[in-house]
Amino acid sequence: MAQSAGYRPTRAVIDVSAIETNVNNLNKHLPAGTAVIAVVKADGYGHGAAETAKAALRAGASMVSTATPDEALELREAGIASPILVMGPSPIAFAEEAIRRQITLTVPGLDWAEQTVESLKDSAGKLHVHVKIDTGMGRIGIRTEDEAAELASLLGSCPAIQVDGAFTHFACADEEDPTKTEQQYNRFLKILARFPDRPPCVHAANSAAALRFPEYALDAVRFGISMYGIPPSSAIASRLPFPLRRAMQLETETAYVKQAGRHETISYGSTYEAPEGEWIATLPIGYADGLKRSLRGQQVLIRGQRAPIVGTICMDQCMIRLPGQLPYGEPVVLIGSQGSVEITMEEWAERLGTIPYEIAVTIAGRVQRQYVGE
Repeated sequence: MAQSAGYRPTRAVIDVSAIETNVNNLNKHLPAGTAVIAVVKADGYGHGAAETAKAALRAGASMVSTATPDEALELREAGIASPILVMGPSPIAFAEEAIRRQITLTVPGLDWAEQTVESLKDSAGKLHVHVKIDTGMGRIGIRTEDEAAELASLLGSCPAIQVDGAFTHFACADEEDPTKTEQQYNRFLKILARFPDRPPCVHAANSAAALRFPEYALDAVRFGISMYGIPPSSAIASRLPFPLRRAMQLETETAYVKQAGRHETISYGSTYEAPEGEWIATLPIGYADGLKRSLRGQQVLIRGQRAPIVGTICMDQCMIRLPGQLPYGEPVVLIGSQGSVEITMEEWAERLGTIPYEIAVTIAGRVQRQYVGE
C-alpha cells in the first residue's frame, strides 16, 4: 500500500509492516492465551491511528485503545470494527453514545460510576466498561479494597452496565529497579480479589512490562510505544526479548542550495556566519512541523552523511551545512536511516531533554503521512 504524500516533500513515511512484525513478535513472546491491546492514542503516537490500528489487528491484536472518546469515534468512522477501549476518563454524557457505537469505557472512580448508573437507569442498551485500579500511578482509578467492593456492588446493581475488564498502569516498569512494579502488581491482585467475579479481561502490562515481565501478562497487555518500534527506555532497549522494527522515517528534500559569500549570515538573529565558499541548503521543514527551535545543531542525513542544522530554525524552513556542492531536490532524512547511518528519535530526545514518546507525538499533522509496506 502506498498513499500520496501531496506536493510538499516533507513527509513521515510509515512502514505498517514494521508494526505488524512487532505485534507478531510480541504474540510469540507472550504466554499462550494473552491478548494484545494495540494502543493507538494520540493519533497512533503520531503514526496515524486508523492505519496503525488496521496493521495491528491484521497482525493479531484483539482490541485497540485510545485516550479519549473522540479518538474512539474517529476510529469507528475510519471503519475499525474491533473492540475499542477508551482508557482515559469520559464524560458521563458520552455513555449513551458509547453504547450506540459499541465503545468500551473506563470507570475512573466511584463518583463517575454512581452518576453513570443513575444516567443509565432507563437505558435499554448495555455499556461495556473496564475498571481502573490505581496502584501507584496516581492519576485515576479506585485505590482501596473497600472501594473495589463498593464499586463491584454498585456496577452489579445496574443492568445497563457490563464489567468486561479491570486494569492498572505501572509507573516504573521502564526503570532498572523492578521493586515498584512488583509492589504495584501485588497490590493490583489484592484489590482485584474484592470483586465477587473476576472480570474476563484483566490487564496491567504496558510496553515496558510486556517486554520485560511476561509473568505479569495476565489476560492482555497494552502495546503502545514499542508497537511502533521504539523502546520505552534505554533500560528496556538493552534487554529486548526480540528486535523492534521502527515504523516512522521523517524525510524531506533540499529546496534551495547556495554557496555562501563573504560574511554571509544565516536565519533569524544572524547567529550563524557561514565561512566563504560553504555550501548551504534550505529544507522545507521547521518548528511548525515538530522540528523544534532547540534542535539547532542537530544533524540530518544527506547522501549517507551527517550534516548539521545551522542558524535558527524557522517556522517552515531550516538550513543545513552541506558536505559539498549537492543539487536541488536531494533526499534528506531527519529521523530514520540513509545507507548505513541512522538518526533515532532517542537522539532528538536526548538533545531536547525529553523522551522519544514526545518526539513521536509532536510531529505535526501538516506533515503528510505516507503509508508503505502492507
